[in-house]
Amino acid sequence: MTDLPHIDAGLFKVPTAEDFSAPVSRHPPRILLLYGSLRERSYSRLVVQEAARLLEAMGCEARIFDPSGLPLPDGAPDSHPKVQELRDLVLWSEGQLWCSPERHGSMTGIMKAQIDWIPLSLGAVRPTQGKTLALMQVCGGSQSFNAVNQMRILGRWMRMLTIPNQSSVAKAFLEFEEDGRMKPSSYYNRIVDVVEELVRFTLLTRDQNATLLDRYSERVESAEALSKRVNQRSL
Repeated sequence: MTDLPHIDAGLFKVPTAEDFSAPVSRHPPRILLLYGSLRERSYSRLVVQEAARLLEAMGCEARIFDPSGLPLPDGAPDSHPKVQELRDLVLWSEGQLWCSPERHGSMTGIMKAQIDWIPLSLGAVRPTQGKTLALMQVCGGSQSFNAVNQMRILGRWMRMLTIPNQSSVAKAFLEFEEDGRMKPSSYYNRIVDVVEELVRFTLLTRDQNATLLDRYSERVESAEALSKRVNQRSL
């Protein structure tokens, strides 16, 4: 450690394969799905419903949050029933799937409002940290990836493990039957791909959060806080 004078040797860890030895959970992966439109025929909701069917067919427990009635961020107290419902679902989830329409070249305000109601921390708990995330969008015209690219930034900011694959459905109004079911197409196949990858990443990482989220800077911060409390240099 002589070449690393700024490192606290007592808090420095060398990652090894043996770190990833947590017991494997046997309960179904818990996936929360969010969509970004309140329209009666909301294509982002229809995509999310298709994704939920696929998740359940792959052995997951899927729950869809209905944003109807959710107040604007800071427009109501945290105790608002819809805010509490959303936050409870976030804490329950092990992975999430977000789907927004693209409006004016970005995600909708409805989508952003849901994300803005999710705090980075609730007491000592970071409700989104380490959870997997899949991203999708629907387009009224030609295919675009503006909304998913924006949501990817948000997922990273919220310390989520955002999977590489993503989906964008062009001219979504042509891709669904009258009953709301999606027609067979390359867009549908891509949604299957994304859901499949989300389930794999969730199974791969959900039991490893203690290792994946263990950070040197936070170990240093914790040691400093402990030192102040008990008046000792380190553990």
